[in-house]
Amino acid sequence: MAVIPGKPLATPLPTPERGDSLELAIAALARGEPVLLFDDPGREAETDIVLLAEKATPQKIRLMREEAGGLLCVTMPLGLVSRIGLGYQHDLLEELGAKHAVLGKLIPKSLPYDRRSAFGIWVNSRDTFTGVTDRDRSATISAVGRFVRDSEGQKDGELTDRFSREFLVPGHVPLLHPSPGLLRERRGHTELSTALAQMGHLTPSLALMEMLGEDGGALPRREALERARSRGWAFVDGKELTQAWLRWSV
Repeated sequence: MAVIPGKPLATPLPTPERGDSLELAIAALARGEPVLLFDDPGREAETDIVLLAEKATPQKIRLMREEAGGLLCVTMPLGLVSRIGLGYQHDLLEELGAKHAVLGKLIPKSLPYDRRSAFGIWVNSRDTFTGVTDRDRSATISAVGRFVRDSEGQKDGELTDRFSREFLVPGHVPLLHPSPGLLRERRGHTELSTALAQMGHLTPSLALMEMLGEDGGALPRREALERARSRGWAFVDGKELTQAWLRWSV
């Protein structure tokens, strides 16, 4: 696993709800187990299932699909994406808008839950068939995780060549890129999960999927917490994580 610079994680962290929840979540991610991550009632008010990308398997992707039901995505640090000449989907579409005017008209000026989207391009591993099966999506996600894990010390040209050899577009797995300032700038699941990985010195590439409720909306926080307890999964509250990360990152 890549080592991310930063201060060691305190043991235990003093947190408002459960003093050991971040410790449990980091340990679970390192073992390749899912973690539930709630953002904020004033934001999306959603809980995502989070998994360390390099640990993805077809069985784990099936579990995420059956337990959550939202969109399956994988995070990649923005700095790394910039080094290979990519970036946010919003910016790429704006550039294309100069040639295809309708694209510029489709880009929203604002979002109901945030000021901008974390989405990048959608990719498939070249070792896939359709790209959409549990087997194919786990292959793509784990390949992204390994790409991020192995990126340290590589030159930009080497990274670009490797990325183009291992992935193709259009694909079935969207990349998500955290804000440069992480939780100081944006507090979505992309930033929250990346911050959690940083604090645990884990590879900052996570598979995410929103948990949906039977009423057609997001699974309520109370039900997500009950699900975590019944499954033996770690549950992390976004406010708790943000407070801890802000102290850790000083």
